[in-house]
Amino acid sequence: MPRLTLRRPRNRPRNRPRRTGWRRLVPTWRFALFGTLATLLLGIGLFALGVAVVQVPDAHATATAQSNTWLYRDGTVIAQTGRTNRQSVPLDKVSPDARHAVLAAEDRSFYQEGAVNPKALVRAAWSTATGQGAQGGSTITQQYVKNAYLTQQQTVSRKVRELFIALKVDATLSKDEILADYLNTTYYGRGAYGIQAAAQAYFGIDADRLNPAQGAYLAALLNAPSAYDVSTAGPAGERGAKARWNYVLDAMVQEHWLSADDRARATFPEVLKPQSTPGLSGQAGYLVEAAKRSLLAQGVVDEAALARGGYRITLSIDPARQQDLTTAVARQLTDRLAPDRRDKDADVQAGAVSVDPKTGALLALYGGTDYTAHYVDNANRRDYQAGSTFKAIALAAALESGAKTQDGRTIDAATGYDGTSGRPVRGGTAKPPYAPPNEDDRSFGPVTLQQATSWSVNSAFAQLAQDTGLSTVRDTAVALGLPDGTGELRAEPALPLGVSTPSVLDMAGVYATLDNDGRQITPWIVQSLQLGGTGVALPSPQVKQAVSPDTARKVTSMLRGVVSDPGGTGHRAKALDRPVAGKTGTTDGNRSAWFVGYTPELVTSVAMFGEQAGTGNQVSLSGAAGGGRVNGGGFPAQIWTDYMKAALKDRPVTGFDPPAVDRPTTPTSPTGTPGHPATATPSGTATADPATPPTTPPASPEAPAPPAPPTSPTNPTNPTRPSPPTTSPSPTTAKPSPPRPSPPTSSSTPTASPPAPDEDDPDRLPQ
Repeated sequence: MPRLTLRRPRNRPRNRPRRTGWRRLVPTWRFALFGTLATLLLGIGLFALGVAVVQVPDAHATATAQSNTWLYRDGTVIAQTGRTNRQSVPLDKVSPDARHAVLAAEDRSFYQEGAVNPKALVRAAWSTATGQGAQGGSTITQQYVKNAYLTQQQTVSRKVRELFIALKVDATLSKDEILADYLNTTYYGRGAYGIQAAAQAYFGIDADRLNPAQGAYLAALLNAPSAYDVSTAGPAGERGAKARWNYVLDAMVQEHWLSADDRARATFPEVLKPQSTPGLSGQAGYLVEAAKRSLLAQGVVDEAALARGGYRITLSIDPARQQDLTTAVARQLTDRLAPDRRDKDADVQAGAVSVDPKTGALLALYGGTDYTAHYVDNANRRDYQAGSTFKAIALAAALESGAKTQDGRTIDAATGYDGTSGRPVRGGTAKPPYAPPNEDDRSFGPVTLQQATSWSVNSAFAQLAQDTGLSTVRDTAVALGLPDGTGELRAEPALPLGVSTPSVLDMAGVYATLDNDGRQITPWIVQSLQLGGTGVALPSPQVKQAVSPDTARKVTSMLRGVVSDPGGTGHRAKALDRPVAGKTGTTDGNRSAWFVGYTPELVTSVAMFGEQAGTGNQVSLSGAAGGGRVNGGGFPAQIWTDYMKAALKDRPVTGFDPPAVDRPTTPTSPTGTPGHPATATPSGTATADPATPPTTPPASPEAPAPPAPPTSPTNPTNPTRPSPPTTSPSPTTAKPSPPRPSPPTSSSTPTASPPAPDEDDPDRLPQ
């Protein structure tokens, strides 16, 4: 029987080589094709399931605003807000210019795209991932869905729901219907939901009468309603609003919705003042707005979510201290003003804050006489110069950096300087050299740095900053707590004399750093936040060592002389009868006057501003309350002292911790004979040579900076805001300040005849 054999097909290889090495990890084309098809089918299935499962909720129930409750730290109510102004109108009742402005600002391809714009989403994700800043990737349809149907929570599940609801809405409504609903549900600030309510709130007209300039402004508000409200936002907010307004108009031209000629003729529209909000009169409105700004700045909530309401916000404000501060301002200032009899009194504004230096908690805030009458918060505005209160920063910069004089000696409190008014600064690059005058052009001759601090000698501090390095002074200001973007905070010769424009709260934060052994904690006001009974996490206060404890203590020791020296510019604060460190400030043209001071337990900053009634222009304070020039050692120091007496009345007297090496500023003999002050040397600094000082110090010498040449005690219990760690030493017994001599006379350097302590002080008030 023949034998059968099986043969392989001729076209089939006898032995298929096995994959080895990395090739084993590469899928075959069959597997790749199958996997791709399976993934695609799975994606389609999940997408279909999402469309079927996710239902469009009731827009009206979700979009209804609730009230927010604002509380003091002890749980008592400050105010309730949440009055909603919502007016819906059909699309044909919105002017075409206003519609085009919104499209230009938010979604120029709205009528050509679907519910979602994948390119915009990818672009926004890339911008955020590469550090170019957050960029919106949502279409108007998505924004409408978020506003009307969902919360503002930044979660993946909320974003997924937004996507599916947007697809359903896009499939069931026309583009005109979606745009109309968007315009009627969007928040524009001032409690206004919808473009009709916004047109009435900002311009007093209906939405169908909005012109291109007005429509562009309302479109600009969508980005940041409170920040861009030019009536209350301050100079920085106004600049941002106008930049966004210009952006919108330029986009309208690019899309051929506005002619180039009409664009050229467009001017920024006049915006109405906000109407008063019930329940926010007195100080309540300032407290609510300060807390609101804090929450928005930290990104805890956005403005639309806060406006929709339902939050319970507990502030760090102590109601007793809040009342003490309000009473002190009234007793020492506002009760003495008579704007019906003296026009100048109508131009006086005041702001004040009180901060716990160990925790950064804001304990009291005075923003103005009444929020419903003056919406600008005087405690947080950043448009007036700080004056000589900035000199504390210059001292810290010099001591921390180990700065040396022009002839190479390390600077300390006993270092001598030439206090001649108008003395040119040496070692700088400005041409001509910077040569600031002292107040009333008074010359002091040779002075120690301690004396220059106590008497606020401009010429000495201008040289000190040059010796230290202007950039070092600026960097120290930021390290101590001034915002990096503070107006006029530039490394220029006039910097140490206070030409920058921090807020009253900013300066309180700087001095709190000095009081807290150099540990910087940005002041905070929101203690806890709840939504629907559930706590919302707040960021912990950030603590950093800005300067060494020894530097902070040395500066504190020198600032004590401002108060304890009978001729010091802040001598009125000595009436507190506790150890006090502080500094006065009076600015160019007498437009502002400051006193920032502290005890070991509490930091308080007080300022007065000259603001012309009706126009808001900066004007002089001179003549307020029927007096002459207003100095920081007058009304501000008296408000400070009145408040601190009440705030600390039940607290034991404690002293400041001394520096590690406390070199006496002026040696004294055993018999108490005044010590030997400094005399000027050719280098412009000084050495300790004998001289006979006058027996009476000058009266509060302090002058504004002239233009420079170009070149609580206990932290409240708070589960959502952890307390910063504290390592401060236990309080020590108060130590009396060493005696400080009066400025010396010099045969080579002319000096003004020093008056008695309270003579020639134009803002002296009855005690």
